[in-house]
Amino acid sequence: MQQPSPAPSAWYSGVNRAQWLVLAIASAGWVFDAFEGQLFNITRAHMLPELLGTAKDSPEVKQWGDRLLAVFLIGGTVGGVAFGSLADRIGRKPTMALTILFYSVFSGLTYFATELWQVAVLRFLVALGVGGEWAVAAALVAEMFPSKARAHASGIFHATSVLGTWLAALAGLAVGAEWRYAYLVGILPALLVLWVRVGVKEPERWVQARTSERRGSFRELFGSWQWAKPAILGLLLAAVGLGTFWGVTVAGQDLTQELLQRTGVTGEQATRQAQFAYGIVQVAGAGLGLLCFGPLAERLGRRSAFALMHVLALAIVPITCYLPQTYTQMLLMLPLYGFFTVGIHAGYAVYFPELFPDHLRATGVGVCFNGGRLLAAPILWLSGDLKSWTGDLRLAVTMLGGLFLVGLVLIWFLPETKGKPLPQ
Repeated sequence: MQQPSPAPSAWYSGVNRAQWLVLAIASAGWVFDAFEGQLFNITRAHMLPELLGTAKDSPEVKQWGDRLLAVFLIGGTVGGVAFGSLADRIGRKPTMALTILFYSVFSGLTYFATELWQVAVLRFLVALGVGGEWAVAAALVAEMFPSKARAHASGIFHATSVLGTWLAALAGLAVGAEWRYAYLVGILPALLVLWVRVGVKEPERWVQARTSERRGSFRELFGSWQWAKPAILGLLLAAVGLGTFWGVTVAGQDLTQELLQRTGVTGEQATRQAQFAYGIVQVAGAGLGLLCFGPLAERLGRRSAFALMHVLALAIVPITCYLPQTYTQMLLMLPLYGFFTVGIHAGYAVYFPELFPDHLRATGVGVCFNGGRLLAAPILWLSGDLKSWTGDLRLAVTMLGGLFLVGLVLIWFLPETKGKPLPQ
C-alpha cells in the first residue's frame, strides 16, 4: 500500500537564529531607509511654500515637489550602483554600515536648510545612502536564507518599508508646520551602525566569491549578454515601478487633499487629513500587498505574480481617481490603491538577487533597482509638468498609471527563477 506523502513543512522551518538576525537587521535598515525617503513627501506641503515664499496651492509647489523627487531618484541611482559594486568588492557588512551613515547624517542636516538648492543637494546625498542600503540588504537576505524560504524572507524584508513610511507620517503629523524637527529625527538611524557591525556576518557565498578578481565588475555585468540582459530588463521593470510609485502612488495624498477641497475642507485640516489618508491608511494596504507578493511568487511563479499585480494596478488607478466622492469613500479605496500599485516592489527584492551570480549579485541588484530610479526621474519631471499642463490631477495620474502596461510587457522577456538555486 502506497504511503501518503508527508505534508510540506512551513517555509520558515530550518531557518536558524543567525538568519533571522540578518533579516531583522536588514529590515531595520530598510525601515529607516524608507523613513528618510518618505519624509520629504510627508513634509513638503509645509516645507516648499516656506522656502519658495508662495501659497500652498500654488502650481509651483506641486511642480517643484516632483522635481525634487526626481533629484532624489537620481541620487538613489548613483548610490545604489556605486554601493552595490562596493558591497561585492569589500563585503556586505561594511558597505551597509556606510550607507546608513550617509542617509542619517544628511537627513539630519536638512534641519538647517534655508534655500531650495540646499534641500536638493541634501536630498541627493540622502538618496545615495538610501539606494545603496537596499541593494546591499536585498543581496544579503537572498544569500543568507535557504531556497524554500528566500522569497518569503525577501518579501518580508521589503514589506517592512511600511513601518518607515508610518514613522515618517507620524513624525509629519507630530511636528505639523514645524517640518524641520522631522528631519532632526532622521539622525537616529545612525545608531543602527553599531548593530550592523556586531550582528551581521558575511554570507559564506560572498566569502567564497571574494577570490574572484571580477567581483563587482561593471565590465563583466554588461560585457556578457548572460548578465546584461537581466540587468537591462530588470532596470526597465524597476523604472516602471519606481516611476509609478512617485508619480502615481504618492499622488494618493494629493488626490485626497483635492477631494477634501472640493467638498469644502481647506487649510491645515485638509492637509492633516490627507497626510493621514496617505501615510497611514493607504500605506497599510501597501504593506499587505508587499507581504503577499512573496507567497504569491512561490505559488504562481515570479513572472505570473508580477503580471497579475501589474494588471490589477492598471485597473485600480482610474477607479481610485474618479470613483470616490467623499473622504470616507477615498479612505475605503486607498488601501486597494496601495496594495496593487506598491505590492510589485517586494518582487524586486525577491527576483533581482536570483538573476545574478555571487560575485555580481549586489552590483546587478543595485543596477536594476537603482538604475530604474534614473529612468524614473524623467517620469517624475513629466509628472510635474503633466499635472500643471492638464490642470486636472485625476487625469494626469490616470495617464501616468498607463505605465503599468509597459511593465506587463517587460516581464515576459525575463526568465522564470522559481525553484532554481542562486547562480554561482
